[in-house]
Amino acid sequence: MSPDPSASLFGELPPGHRAGYVGIVGRPNVGKSTLLNAVLGRKIAAVTPKPQTTRRRLLGIKTLPAAQILFVDTPGIHRASGLLNERMVECALRSLSESDAVLWVVDARQGLESGDREVAALLPGPPKPVIVALNKIDGQSKAALLPLIAAIDALAGGRAIVPVSALTGENLDELLAAIVDGLPVGPRYYPPDELTDEPERAIVAEIVREKVMLETRDEIPYAVAVTVDAFEEKPAQELAVISATVHVARESQKPILIGRGAARIKAIGQAARVDIEALLGTRVFLELHVRVQTDWTRQIARLREFGL
Repeated sequence: MSPDPSASLFGELPPGHRAGYVGIVGRPNVGKSTLLNAVLGRKIAAVTPKPQTTRRRLLGIKTLPAAQILFVDTPGIHRASGLLNERMVECALRSLSESDAVLWVVDARQGLESGDREVAALLPGPPKPVIVALNKIDGQSKAALLPLIAAIDALAGGRAIVPVSALTGENLDELLAAIVDGLPVGPRYYPPDELTDEPERAIVAEIVREKVMLETRDEIPYAVAVTVDAFEEKPAQELAVISATVHVARESQKPILIGRGAARIKAIGQAARVDIEALLGTRVFLELHVRVQTDWTRQIARLREFGL
């Protein structure tokens, strides 16, 4: 017997309230995490111009008056090589089967590429709803988008296609409405003021990793992980004291990450602190350390330790 939505633990709900999990999928670097942050109105997912920034499942909770959408952000689907990438792709593929609906994100600027066609071939068939978000439409004319929309429609088999811009917020309400239409009737699963089930420590670690990727650009590869070793809140001082470790895979990467006179690691810490203070709503003292974990991307125990 289906649960009665009006009997939610988190407040009285209207008749026909909908709720469910929505897997966000797509090839790398189409803007999945940026779109999630835009929908939530707050940053919880790491975002960089580099593909494969997202490494693991991340839940984002969007509560509306008549629905609660549980977005599951996933790594980009790609042809994986190496244990780390294989686990990332496995995470994304699981969301296709485990979610109540699927949100397929396509980059309007780059158009359909071979990776998009490979993702399209993996999309579940009816009755599971699939909604297509044609992202990054800002700066493009509607006439220029029409051929791309037609090509996506041919691949998506008549599913709903919503052109959006995560950058400007254009058509995000229309996208949410299309997603809600595909969700089953159900109660709220989380309090209406929650945005994620991730602990603050995990989001802090992702913020630091994002800043590492942005600051080091091509000098440090993707073999970087971050752990938060200590997290102490001091309400009387309106301060959070955080200690985190940046793990690299080779000894040669450590001095690159630290920089001359520790300038680079200081810049990473300063940039991370700004976002962490916005997240926590308090002043932050952030201490960063660098540790070599040789070839950690090839070790299943290390991957599990780092939540991958």
